Amino acid sequence: MSAVLEVGSLAVALPPGADRLFALQGVSFNLHAGEILCMVGESGSGKSMAASAVMRLLPPGVRVAAGRIALDGTDLLAISAPAMRRVRGARIAMIFQDPMTALNPLRRIGDQVGEMFAAHTDLAREDIRRRVLALLGEVRLPDPAAAARAFPHELSGGQRQRAVIAMALALEPRVLIADEPTTALDVTTQAQILALIRDLQRRRGTAVLFITHDFGVVADIADRVAVMQAGRLVEQGPAADILQRARHPYTQALIAAVPPLARAVAAMPPAEAPPVLIVQGVSKTFGRPGLFRRGRVTRAMDDVSLVLPRGGTLGIVGESGSGKSTLARCIVRLLEPDAGSIRLDGTDLLRLTRRDMRRQAARVQMVFQDPFASLNPRRRAGDLVAQGPMLHGVGRAEATARARELFALVGLHPDAADRFPHEFSGGQRQRIGLARALALRPEVLVADETVSALDVSVQAQVLRLLADLRARLGLSMIFITHDLRVAAQICDRVAVMREGRVVEQGDAAAVLGAPRHAYTQALIAAVPGRDWVPPG
Repeated sequence: MSAVLEVGSLAVALPPGADRLFALQGVSFNLHAGEILCMVGESGSGKSMAASAVMRLLPPGVRVAAGRIALDGTDLLAISAPAMRRVRGARIAMIFQDPMTALNPLRRIGDQVGEMFAAHTDLAREDIRRRVLALLGEVRLPDPAAAARAFPHELSGGQRQRAVIAMALALEPRVLIADEPTTALDVTTQAQILALIRDLQRRRGTAVLFITHDFGVVADIADRVAVMQAGRLVEQGPAADILQRARHPYTQALIAAVPPLARAVAAMPPAEAPPVLIVQGVSKTFGRPGLFRRGRVTRAMDDVSLVLPRGGTLGIVGESGSGKSTLARCIVRLLEPDAGSIRLDGTDLLRLTRRDMRRQAARVQMVFQDPFASLNPRRRAGDLVAQGPMLHGVGRAEATARARELFALVGLHPDAADRFPHEFSGGQRQRIGLARALALRPEVLVADETVSALDVSVQAQVLRLLADLRARLGLSMIFITHDLRVAAQICDRVAVMREGRVVEQGDAAAVLGAPRHAYTQALIAAVPGRDWVPPG
């Protein structure tokens, strides 16, 4: 069977001054009708660059230096720009990673989906409206008419991703490129999107190039797999062969970094230490009823009670909007709860004055989800780490020396303290965030989705680092995540949150291995590739 998309010996050159000459070198692969080819690899491996090259949407200064990209025999590199614009959307379409940036915030969803028909067909306005509603229904938006009238910010992340998928499928393209479309989604929403793409691909016979770094996703949907490393395609073949009999050392290392859920759960010991932090009956509501019209009130947390054992790690899991991050911010007093108590070694943090809380703040520190957003880009990394101790009375010389020691502790060279945040990779920036949180020598560390945006190998490194720091420094940790595999690797105890309430909690092995609550069971059932057991 002839391929729908053929990429041969593709080389993409970077502009002068880049850290290397080529983003891609000698990349060759084929994609057939009705097939899902998963392209995997770490950040910087060239996955998204390959997709951009196929779409002829390379960044300024980046160019195709050699090779061939053919769609149904037509060389896409040889046709004019206007001809390529007619190809995009109609014959080859792309689902981008972040639907919020892919959608125009000032236009309604229905208008944006309808624009595909307006630009590529001569359909009348009423016919376009009917097609848009049918598409929004096909991608399983619960109320297509309401979704069509909504602006992007009025939809959830999963709903926005469905709208982007509808745009990509509008003209029934031969090839669909999905660039990390589920990376930022909850496990249940991710499972829904994966099932949707798989179902649409089977019914329409679409050829899908699915870019991901998650081998669980690969195990769920891939027919074939192509593995990218540093701009080169190092291995490709049927999914079953790659997942169970990978030949290249890089592929083997990636797979080794993804322990199955069952094995991780079995390794979790029970937590029997006395408590260091007790959360009792904490509630938090946002908004207030309006005086002359009904206001919007959101109950983010409702009577939440938790116990963190000394020296242990308590995992807080659940979907977006379940109240996990609100709880974290209440614990470190970035938010004020409406009711309840948060006791650290018997001291109720919620009853302290702001001055007293500042003295206690050194005992409870937080590592934020996005290290780049939480680091001042205008200040050197060492100054950012030294800032906390200096605010608590430590002299500049001692604080600077402590910062350099912490850089070594988290696996960075001490000289890296002189660099700015943009000069580090995502994993390195997360290590800086850890160093900054540890600078005040806290007893409790609150980690909010600290590895959710990292590649699987970097994620494994950070998790090992956290476990090592807990053992060496005697830390107690609250670890917030929507990834149950991550929770299983690092947590002694797990609490499951849904719609602001804790629905189940206990030892990690019990909660994740034999869940009692239907919601916990649904979360575990939605873990991608949960039945896949890596070799070894």
